Amino acid sequence: MDDDEREEVREDFRELVNMKPARLEEWLQTDASRGAGQHKDGGESTGHASGRRIVEILRAKKGDLTDDDYAHMRKVNGYIRRHLAQRPSGDVTDTRWRHSLMNWGHDPLE
Repeated sequence: MDDDEREEVREDFRELVNMKPARLEEWLQTDASRGAGQHKDGGESTGHASGRRIVEILRAKKGDLTDDDYAHMRKVNGYIRRHLAQRPSGDVTDTRWRHSLMNWGHDPLE
C-alpha cells in the first residue's frame, strides 16, 4: 500500500469510526456489546475483537501504524459501509444492528 492509499484509508477510518477510544472501551465492557455479532465456538464475536483493535489504532500515532493496522482499518471501513446500507426501519436505539456497528466503532445515532 502506497502513501496515498494509506492516507485515504486513514481518512475514511476517521470519518466512519465516530466513537472516541474511551467510549468504545466502555461500550465493549457491556453485555449488549458482548452479545452482538457472530460468535465463533461460543467465544468472542469478530466485531468485539475488532473493537479492541480499533481502540489500539485510535490511540496509536500515525507513524506507529503498521501494514496490519492499515489492513484492519480497511476491513473496518468496509464493514461499517456494508452494515449502514442494511439499516432496519424504525427506532434502532436498542437493536443488535446498532450494537454490532458500535463494536466496530460506529454509533449510527451520533
